[in-house]
Amino acid sequence: MAYSAGVDVGSTQTKAVIINEQREIVSRSLNDTGANVVVAAENAYVAALTAGNIREEEVEYVIGTGYGRYKVTFGDAQVTEISCHARGAVHMFPGTHTVVDMGGQDTKAIRVSPAGEVLDFCMNDKCAAGTGRFLGAAAAALEIPLGELGSTALRAEKAVKISTTCTVFAESEVVSWLGKGKKIEEILLGVHQSIASRSLGLMRRVGVDPEVTFTGGVTRNIGMVTALNHLLGFAVNVSEDAHYMGALGAALFAMDRIVSGRIPAGESAA
Repeated sequence: MAYSAGVDVGSTQTKAVIINEQREIVSRSLNDTGANVVVAAENAYVAALTAGNIREEEVEYVIGTGYGRYKVTFGDAQVTEISCHARGAVHMFPGTHTVVDMGGQDTKAIRVSPAGEVLDFCMNDKCAAGTGRFLGAAAAALEIPLGELGSTALRAEKAVKISTTCTVFAESEVVSWLGKGKKIEEILLGVHQSIASRSLGLMRRVGVDPEVTFTGGVTRNIGMVTALNHLLGFAVNVSEDAHYMGALGAALFAMDRIVSGRIPAGESAA
């Protein structure tokens, strides 16, 4: 049995996925990236090997992705996270046309082909207002655990309008609304709606066609999933492995390399 692996080194967390020749996930791991990116990649990979009871020599190809993909020193190649999220999303949801990947530092909208190829993409690489970092700023200002933001927001009957376009000023605006007597849940609903609106703006630039698949760490936030569904007018696809979608895509590309390497010289894949 041959295995391939993908290691997605993100700004906040590092994920590793190992798949078998049937392209099924056999193990996965997640850890904080921290200051040492090389160590984070190694730890995630070792944890995935351990979780799957797989020997390192059984993994024939490893691809690194994410902003720290070149720090996956044990890897055989690197592929951009945009391509990997596209590939992973279509693997999980074959009807995907648009992918929205929301991470800690940026959000990407990706238009994909039925084969999982990137047709177009855009990202908010100059501002973190539509990302997990914005949620983190709100959580800090309200002194609420990050994992409780979404459920708290959904208790609101109405939302306050969050006008700031900068994460740096997010805390001050949240505190200002608190000072005006607004409820915490109303403020949080406004934060989620603001991020969803910015994400929709990105998606419209590449084309919003059902199905839309939501990937990245923020998919764990039920408030963000609900806000996106409301703005789009239909439900986005969210896999239980949405957090690992980049690593999965990298592992799929790695398995392609394994399979293509077995084709005798002079022959082509069917």
